[in-house]
Formats: sequence, structure tokens, C-alpha cells
Amino acid sequence: MALIRYVEGQQRSGSIGATVYSHNRFGQYIRARSIPVNPNSDRQVAVRNAIQSITIAWETVLTELQRVAWQTYAAGVAWTNKFGDSVHLTGLNHFVRCNSVRVQSAIARLDDAPTILNLAAAELQLAVTASEATQMLTINGDGAADWVGEADAWQFVSMGQPKSAGIKFFGGPYRLATAIPGAGPPPFPAVVAAPFTIVEGQRIWVRSRIARGDGRLSEFAQVNFLAVA
Repeated sequence: MALIRYVEGQQRSGSIGATVYSHNRFGQYIRARSIPVNPNSDRQVAVRNAIQSITIAWETVLTELQRVAWQTYAAGVAWTNKFGDSVHLTGLNHFVRCNSVRVQSAIARLDDAPTILNLAAAELQLAVTASEATQMLTINGDGAADWVGEADAWQFVSMGQPKSAGIKFFGGPYRLATAIPGAGPPPFPAVVAAPFTIVEGQRIWVRSRIARGDGRLSEFAQVNFLAVA
């Protein structure tokens, strides 16, 4: 990995061929692109199929009025990219973003765009513990948040692959652990089976996104912690 300094104003992020451009707290860097050992695992195939089905629905199921409504939503909602710049995604981007995690969780796709032009608020009180003995995650959050009690609102929680305690940076992989419904019994604490094996002392990352009943999806809330016995 090479640490580099660009001419003022230049920025690069992503991959070109076999080279990846990225940054961390020490600055911009370049590294060789690595290919996963198994780029076609069952879970990866399921995610790709989910995204493909949503993209096909955009073309073949949605009406022109529905597509225009998603484009209107996209034009009214600012998005922060990897460099911290404010940009606007496309209507298709938001349609896929809002529905991909729903489809992966076997929850009905939403074809109508939100009419409130903002993102859902992220979980402000995410707190999680993990136990080697039980192989369970205990998830807590704000039980008085706006999404709680709302029909077809959800908090989607994913767990990262556990790492050694000294690891401080983590970019994945994550696996969906649970979809916590807003309507029904109080959502917290939610105790769910961990999608990765837990060992005491490992560092674990958990992140969540809140989906409102109208399809608005929040940005990620994230915590990391050490697993207990």
C-alpha cells in the first residue's frame, strides 16, 4: 500500500483495473485490488439477484409516473459521497437502495416513492453486545424514535465478520442479522442469532439502517465492541 498526496483539489476513490484508490485518517492511498477467494458465495448471489430483480422492476413494473416520482425524490435529497461532497443520486439509485435490504429480508418491495424529501433519521442510541456462550446479539436502541410503532417501518441490523481486538478499521463483509419491525411489541432489546461465530475478546462491528414505512432509508449507524464470554 502506497500513501500518496495529490495536487490540491484532486480526489480519487474506487477502483480502476487492478488498482484501488481510497483514504483513511492518514490520507489518500493506493493498493492492489484483491479478488475474493469465493466471489460467488450463496449470499453474494442472493444479494446480486435481489438488486437485479429491483432493477428489472424499475423498467418493467413501475409506471412512468412512479419513476418520475422517484426522480423527484432523488432531486430533493442530498447525499454525501466518499469525499464528503454533497451530491444527488438518481431515482433508480434510491429505488434500489430503499428496496434491496427489504427484498433480502423477504419484505414486500415498495414501488411508490416517498413524498417527504429527506432520508430517514438513523438510530441515535445503537448499543449491542455479543456472547460467545449464547452466540447471540443483544441489540438496543431508541424505543421512542419516530419509526417505532409505524406500520411497515423496520430497523435492519447487520453484523461484520469478527476480527481480533486490535483491529481498528473495518470495511466488511457484513451479514444481515435481523429486521426489527417498528409496529408490534417494543423493539428493544432484540436478541437474535449472530450470523458469524462469536469468540470472546473478538472485536465486532454492527451497523443498522432504519426504513420508514414510506420507503425512506437512513444512513448507517455503527458501533464496535469486544465480545464477552
